Amino acid sequence: MKANIVLLPGDGIGVEVVAETRATLDAVAAQFGHSFSYSEHLIGGCAIDATGTALTQETLDACRAADAVLLGAVGGPKWDNPSASVRPEQGLLALRQGLGLYANLRPIRLFPELIQASPLKAERLADVDILVVRELTGGLYFGKPRLREEVNGRRRAVDTLEYTDEEIQRVVELAFRLAASRRRLVTSVDKANVLESSRLWRTVATEVAARHPEIRIEHQLVDSCAMRLITSAAAFDVIVTENMFGDILTDEAAVLAGSLGLCPSASLGDGTRGVYEPIHGSAPDIAGKGLANPIGTILSAAMLLRHSLRLDKEAAVLERAVAQAIAGGARTADLGGKLSTQGMGEAVRAKLAG
Repeated sequence: MKANIVLLPGDGIGVEVVAETRATLDAVAAQFGHSFSYSEHLIGGCAIDATGTALTQETLDACRAADAVLLGAVGGPKWDNPSASVRPEQGLLALRQGLGLYANLRPIRLFPELIQASPLKAERLADVDILVVRELTGGLYFGKPRLREEVNGRRRAVDTLEYTDEEIQRVVELAFRLAASRRRLVTSVDKANVLESSRLWRTVATEVAARHPEIRIEHQLVDSCAMRLITSAAAFDVIVTENMFGDILTDEAAVLAGSLGLCPSASLGDGTRGVYEPIHGSAPDIAGKGLANPIGTILSAAMLLRHSLRLDKEAAVLERAVAQAIAGGARTADLGGKLSTQGMGEAVRAKLAG
């Protein structure tokens, strides 16, 4: 098949891990007789420097015309000013909203050979296989009004958390569809004992669950969910939650795998187009040194093959190549090894060819 993929390397190590992942996608294409074409655009800090905005209309239009988008990371100390009117993260928010990507999928799977890389005891990690479905275009990150003001000499800031039943329903429905091919358990995470938005979330989640009697639902408060992720993570199957809770919980869950550098993600909407990116940041301290772990981005490319291009076999082959490379001892510095970014990519491609 032919596919057009937009590359958004972004800032810091994003440039390195996207380059290595492109080489890996080319290897997959050559092996299976596909043709992938690429166009590269700016997002985040580098886009601010070049254009004054974190995501230009031209870049958004290119992403809308593509079959899929592969993204690296955005941000860094150069643009780390919370009071700035234009920030790198605005590019991500605008991209998700502009493409109608309302659900972020973050699988947390452990490689047996890397159990010791996690700070948790091995017995707490047995059989961990979690898929977190995070709502992506609502909640605090998109709430209006949003303001900062001074009232009677005191500084005051307001952020608004808002959800509609439609926004909740579509992401919870997706979670149930995904759970049907897994262990048939959905954990809906909220803060319904405090927040009105969470009470609506729980009501709608319960209504969706009634349409899927073959799948079990449990409701969990976000604070107790955070505790259970550390004490009994294997009890979870699919977790679905709102935007900010999902942002926080997935970074916590990444600790189970042993490194942020191992964790992929997919941001999806109603169609096949999606944005695929590792969950790690731009890591400016190691940028340009060839030390970054490309596995999270390579596994994101496997999700791209599966969800946007419908190439399930190719995705499985790529995931197996990653597992075999790690089983064979391939390690970057974050995993206690000495391989460079390119070296790790070459280790994966060697298993593809084998």
